[in-house]
Amino acid sequence: MVVEVISVGTELLLGNIVNTNAQYLAGQCAQLGLSMYHQTTIGDNESRLSEALTQALDRSDVVILTGGLGPTEDDLTKETCAKVMGLKLVEDAHTKQRIEEYFKNNIYSCITDNNWKQASVPEGALVLDNDNGTAPGLIIEKEGKHVILLPGPPMELIPLFSKQVVPYLKKLQPEVIRSQMVKICGKGESLVETQIRDLIDAQTNPTIATYAKTGEVHLRITARAGSEDEAKALIKPVVKEIKNRFGDDVYTVKEEETLEMAVVRLLQKYDLTVTTAESCTGGLLSGRIINVPGASEVFKEGFVTYSNKAKRKTLDVSKSTLKKYGAVSAQTAKEMATGGVFATDADTCIAVTGLAGPEGEEEKPVGLVYIACYMKDKVKVEEYHFKGNREKIREQSVVKALDLLRRSILANYKD
Repeated sequence: MVVEVISVGTELLLGNIVNTNAQYLAGQCAQLGLSMYHQTTIGDNESRLSEALTQALDRSDVVILTGGLGPTEDDLTKETCAKVMGLKLVEDAHTKQRIEEYFKNNIYSCITDNNWKQASVPEGALVLDNDNGTAPGLIIEKEGKHVILLPGPPMELIPLFSKQVVPYLKKLQPEVIRSQMVKICGKGESLVETQIRDLIDAQTNPTIATYAKTGEVHLRITARAGSEDEAKALIKPVVKEIKNRFGDDVYTVKEEETLEMAVVRLLQKYDLTVTTAESCTGGLLSGRIINVPGASEVFKEGFVTYSNKAKRKTLDVSKSTLKKYGAVSAQTAKEMATGGVFATDADTCIAVTGLAGPEGEEEKPVGLVYIACYMKDKVKVEEYHFKGNREKIREQSVVKALDLLRRSILANYKD
């Protein structure tokens, strides 16, 4: 079954707000097994909306429209849909009562005449109560087509969709769809795709989709089946084969688990503590770790030693090392990691020093980063040459630091 989304609102076209509704609905529809080939954004204009809806009805089974259901003159979605589908608007007594109750319970608002516009619905439409606003959702069925109208504010749209629209769509699409994510760190998207090209070329059900993230590649394996258990059975051997091919490059097969969560999980598993020593990342690394629930069990301390003086004073980096090799060097990174362990009595320390820009040197260009990990009286140092702006370089540095820490734990403690 094919679904299409039409987002209505001039504010979307002007960039005044980000269209998070389209992203949310696309993800939800994918999980329901609906195929989406088109998304459209239309301003508050009746003729253009009418054209977009007519085209959508011609090529899709389900059309979801968001926005334009409010009380003002430029809220045209419901009226336009009624015209396109040849339906007249009628007053819905239940919705009118809900609007009255809403304003009665809101001491800061008074009801105005234009609010009653929201009580008018296309004749025969299924009305979806909106518990977070005054404009109800609507479902219109005609000649095998299903048009779903949802309010624009996400705080209204999301609960209304999840509670009332999802059950409706499940009845239209009885086939079960299930996905599992395999997350890989340390390889680029093109290399990952090359290593599974044979699986992609042979795919029918399940299918494999690749998503490039900063320093990571995510693979989504999706299967369609008559039941949940059948879908899981289709996915299982594909996930197993991918894990066999990538080994420790795979850090999780859980959709909700991030790289930092995987690192904290490993630290907890082996009863280890960690300290961070940062220069160019300025606390971003420690922030990622601390954001994980339960990090307090494993995180000792985080040092931001931006200046040479701070590196000497806090991490005991020698003056001679800084003078001879500079702050951005493998030698300094190594001493930072060592100093972090001895300063806090942690089991391990991950250190980052580099040039994030905007200025660099010929011998040490912008993007040169050294990352060191101290563990079991040994220090591993890695050199990177990142591309991009200052923000991108720092972000890539954090990902590589987390991954180096993860790999070091596995190398030293893996069962």
